[in-house]
Amino acid sequence: MLGQLEPHDTGSAVKALLFDVFGTVVDWRSPVARQLAAFFEPRGVSTDWAVFADDWRAMYQPAMQAVRSGERGFVGLDVLHRENLLAVLDGRGMTAPPPGDLDDLTRAWHRLTPWPDSVPGMTRLRDRHILASLSNGNVALMIGLARFGGLPWDAILGAEFTRSYKPDPQTYLGAAAALALAPADCMMVAAHNEDLRAARTLGFATAFVARPTEHGPDQSTDLDPAEDWDIVTDSMAGLADALGC
Repeated sequence: MLGQLEPHDTGSAVKALLFDVFGTVVDWRSPVARQLAAFFEPRGVSTDWAVFADDWRAMYQPAMQAVRSGERGFVGLDVLHRENLLAVLDGRGMTAPPPGDLDDLTRAWHRLTPWPDSVPGMTRLRDRHILASLSNGNVALMIGLARFGGLPWDAILGAEFTRSYKPDPQTYLGAAAALALAPADCMMVAAHNEDLRAARTLGFATAFVARPTEHGPDQSTDLDPAEDWDIVTDSMAGLADALGC
């Protein structure tokens, strides 16, 4: 069962909290679906937009894997999102909008809503810790999210900074190095067990924040912690409590 745990010794010494963003800090599914509907339905196109958002998101890992494997050089997530949107539209037999509209639809991922507990909890956490994104999102995307949702970052780090996608070790190690910290001084905060597992292997402390509706009401993954993470909670407020903030 989920529950808030007292921080281990490794958690109590943490100087920086590094956050996964999509699904952990912000809800992506509902906002993307709403923006797709707002664009297409006035143009006479209707479908289950939540499923469309799922299909778009399903192309995320395969697109990044092409970069991780060396099949293609590094490109930012905005580029991959645009390519993936075109592929989903084509797969559904839908006509792609003009380039300007396509670019704006791609930026739907810049306009995602934080989970209700994210900003209040992170604001508490920032009193005693450095807060940085450690996301596969590119810098412009992370800035867009921060400005749209009021996310209180001290730094934006992650994939574009290191030109590598999680779970590549360099994505994590490069973020710690940018803050002039050892991995043990950093805590990875994520709703995804795989992300935490990769970070722990490199010496990071870990915090699992459950987001049981990230993938909608029938979510079947990441409902519970897969390992004995340093902190397990279901909100940023719970994380703040566990870290004494």
